[in-house]
Amino acid sequence: MKSLVPTKVFLTKGVGRHKYQLKSFEDALRKAGVAQQNLVQVSSILPPRCKIINRERGLKRLTPGQITYCVMARADTNEHGRLIASSIGIAVPKDRNNWGYISEVHGCGMNEKEAGDRAEDLAADMLGTTLGLEVDLAKAWSEKEQVYKSSGLIIRTSNITQAARGYRDMWTTTVSIVTFLFD
Repeated sequence: MKSLVPTKVFLTKGVGRHKYQLKSFEDALRKAGVAQQNLVQVSSILPPRCKIINRERGLKRLTPGQITYCVMARADTNEHGRLIASSIGIAVPKDRNNWGYISEVHGCGMNEKEAGDRAEDLAADMLGTTLGLEVDLAKAWSEKEQVYKSSGLIIRTSNITQAARGYRDMWTTTVSIVTFLFD
């Protein structure tokens, strides 16, 4: 069997609202552009030499009904006014022959910046410890980010985050997704 190592990824996000939770999730996937896919969730490794492409280019490569591998963060609420967020963080090593990390953060009470910072922090920490970097976990993300980037081992971190507040008598769902593509 041929190895399934993705060569490209793209990031996307969406929010959905409906009186039924499943339909709210479907609407979030629709906003993200991947509702027509058969999504298979995988864990958190960015393969070596995997290129990050933009959403539009990535969506054009998908075929309806295709089995599509992804890392997904998802949050749901049916509580009016409750703030939810889902975020994906990515940490890319300087040496493109090494793997990077993808993290998922999802939950309540975080705005977009807080969830995004936490996702980047988590991805950078996972990659950093793999590369032998130990950073004080009590430090703020902005301080740790400087340590990671000045080490010369991590070239960049980024995130894609969706936050939303719940509506009365409706489910609200947020998704953030890294979608894997194969040549």
